[in-house]
Amino acid sequence: MAAFDPADELGHDLDLRLLTNTSVTLFWRTAILDRTTAWLSAHGYQVTRIDAAHWTTERDLHRDIAAALDFPHYYGHNLDALNDCMRDVVSQGYGWASDTTGLALVFQGYDSFAARCPRAAQSVLDIVADQSRRAALLGRRLICLVHSNDPRIRFEPVGATPVMWNEAEWLDSRRRAD
Repeated sequence: MAAFDPADELGHDLDLRLLTNTSVTLFWRTAILDRTTAWLSAHGYQVTRIDAAHWTTERDLHRDIAAALDFPHYYGHNLDALNDCMRDVVSQGYGWASDTTGLALVFQGYDSFAARCPRAAQSVLDIVADQSRRAALLGRRLICLVHSNDPRIRFEPVGATPVMWNEAEWLDSRRRAD
């Protein structure tokens, strides 16, 4: 089963455009992120927002992701355990309702966490990208939207694909304060 039906007219679908080059997309302007999540919600996606702005340690990351995705009580609170539990989320064991079009994970204020814990921040995005690829193999859609208050933030490629800016803020000139 394909994640998208090739018989459909897909050129105008935002979700396909988000997933074409990478499953992890950066956002600077909140209004653009809000329009994107509204579109995804209107098209049947489960939108799960996780506020990363206040994370000061990896412990904070694990606590909030576990709560947002209803991880089991035995969750190990480390990156290997996160990868294991995300595999279960993709299998829709928990954290992702099976009657939805897909799952959109939204990390808000991620630049704050990335500044405090850069290795963990990069690893989380890599795990989500890898699990998004796994989801696609099962005919499912997992999208990660990352909000940053820093318009110049950059990440190394994740899941062998780059973390890219959304189409409205693609150009650096579109991420300047007005």
